[in-house]
Amino acid sequence: MRLLTLLLIILLAALQYRLWFGQNSVADYFRQQQELRSQLASNQELLKRNRLLKADVTDLQQGLEAIEERARNELGLIRDDEVFFRLFSQSDAGARND
Repeated sequence: MRLLTLLLIILLAALQYRLWFGQNSVADYFRQQQELRSQLASNQELLKRNRLLKADVTDLQQGLEAIEERARNELGLIRDDEVFFRLFSQSDAGARND
């Protein structure tokens, strides 16, 4: 009877060790849950970025207005028949005189 009790205690201890510290343990489960949450958040950010890029591609495919707007904003495009004016506010002018 004592041998059976001792054997059952050893078996229980081995199973508990595997549950808490072994492969696929409770700690691994919680770590994987955290990694999953992090990956899902990253995926959401990438989906948002992809939607913006897809909208840019669609705009560029549909007409020259989007290309012209992009050239004006990113490259400073000015047409031959246009006059470029740069306006400064009072706070900008005061900061440059210092």
